[in-house]
Amino acid sequence: MAVDVVRRDSFPKRVNTYYHDVVAEMRKVAWPDRPQIQQATIGIIAIVLFVGAVIALLDLAIQQVFVRGLPALFSGR
Repeated sequence: MAVDVVRRDSFPKRVNTYYHDVVAEMRKVAWPDRPQIQQATIGIIAIVLFVGAVIALLDLAIQQVFVRGLPALFSGR
């Protein structure tokens, strides 16, 4: 019964190969230009502000229910 032995390269050689592979892949990336980055940033800020406003309104509504509504139910007024 024959056992296949897999020979591995040395650690420094594997690190070097990994680094060169990463550099090769990064050259293939299509980086956005400045106007695309600005447009995406403005869109993200707008969405974050909108979601924050919705959460604030929900917080106020729930606060009114729990702070004022529930005690009024049990106070007997």
